[in-house]
Amino acid sequence: MGWKGVTNMNKRPLQVTTAILGLVPVITGIITMLGIYDPIYASAGVPRFPLLDSNLRFFGGVWLGLGVAILWLVPSIEKQGTLFRVIWGAIFLGGIGRLLSMVFLGLPPIPFIGFTALEIIGAPLFIYWQYRVAQIYVQSPPV
Repeated sequence: MGWKGVTNMNKRPLQVTTAILGLVPVITGIITMLGIYDPIYASAGVPRFPLLDSNLRFFGGVWLGLGVAILWLVPSIEKQGTLFRVIWGAIFLGGIGRLLSMVFLGLPPIPFIGFTALEIIGAPLFIYWQYRVAQIYVQSPPV
């Protein structure tokens, strides 16, 4: 099977899925840069501590940057294996952090349990998917 068949079967779905998932950190990163005024934290009655607000805004910026990097690699996703693995590796580590929070403090709201599953289970699967697309590209590059 040539590259064109792979484009329709594997590369395009990976690009679409990655782009959709890349929008999540872009949008939520912008919102998290509101710090303690982020609607999630404001509705939870998070206290007004400058250190907490500063850290939330910082991590919101990092999360936003991660989303921008994800969107940047989408057009040439088959050639961006290293960056793809680093990004999904970071997301995996974030999921481990969430899991530790569940162990030490208790369960968060249900959606965050789902996010944790995506981060811990989904990250390795996405890395494998990109690897397979890249392997096919190497074996049969576009003309």
